[in-house]
Amino acid sequence: MKEGGKEKVEKITFDDNRLANQLFGVQGEHLRRIQRALGVRISTKANTIIIYGDDIEVDLSRRLIQELYSLLKKGYPLYPSDIDYSIQILSSDNSVNLEEIFLDTIYISSKRGVITPKSIVQKEYLDAIRHYDMVIGIGPAGTGKTYLAMAMAVSFLFKKEVERIVLTRPAVEAGEKLGFLPGDMYEKVNPYLRPLYDALHDMMDFDKASKLIERGIIEVAPLAFMRGRTLNDSFVILDEAQNTVSEQMKMFLTRLGFNSKAVITGDITQVDLPENKNSGLIEIQGILKDIRGISFVYFSEKDVVRHPLVTDIIRAYEKAESRARLKGLKGHNRG
Repeated sequence: MKEGGKEKVEKITFDDNRLANQLFGVQGEHLRRIQRALGVRISTKANTIIIYGDDIEVDLSRRLIQELYSLLKKGYPLYPSDIDYSIQILSSDNSVNLEEIFLDTIYISSKRGVITPKSIVQKEYLDAIRHYDMVIGIGPAGTGKTYLAMAMAVSFLFKKEVERIVLTRPAVEAGEKLGFLPGDMYEKVNPYLRPLYDALHDMMDFDKASKLIERGIIEVAPLAFMRGRTLNDSFVILDEAQNTVSEQMKMFLTRLGFNSKAVITGDITQVDLPENKNSGLIEIQGILKDIRGISFVYFSEKDVVRHPLVTDIIRAYEKAESRARLKGLKGHNRG
């Protein structure tokens, strides 16, 4: 609040009542989200809104609302969660244009509708996939690393920019000891590959995906199945790469053939390997950092696109791990 209790007041009038109502949300839900997040008060009358509050918050609210209205004018279907993402984006970098992010349509899913980036880093990730043949996405769960890569892969396939999609991940945490598991090969590996199938079926209906898998146009396989192959004209995704050991990662990296793209995703804070095994994903950050044709993209809790509690949980764990490291250092120094 300004000195003397005087607050800033900003008035915005919209030229389309229908779009204004979409902007306000059902029973004003979108505006309530803005009020809660930015600490302003917003009143409405017909196609006009008035914003009350401190200078910075009012200015941010005004810009946010104007950019969201512009998105609606261009046909973007605004959802309540988009309000939260937009606030996060503009709060972290007020030079960003929301249109450049939200109107970057990757793919139109049969189930989810239009798939677009929801953060600055997600947009950088997609641009990296477009411009580099190998992209490594590192960050916590829920940041869209695998999902967006999958959407890009399906888009490349349907545009005939590649001839097939190969989806792979380590089958088990400690060396893919499939022979010790019960059942035939499919039954052994399927539980570990299930998340890749789930993401794929989010992009297209089950029958279409099944037919493409039957024809070998889409392949879902454990990482061990990549050995000895050269993958030409393919979009290859290695998921859960933090659980590859050095030899597995080197093997995968050298599978890439002509006219192919590879996207490697993982969370280096969630390594499930035995203590005597080094994570291939952690290692390649140093080994590949100077290769011009490779792009590293790093996600943070700001890019989480799951339930808002997920972001809070990630932050809480990071704080706890930081305290534990600090306590460990103090104990070491005393020793």
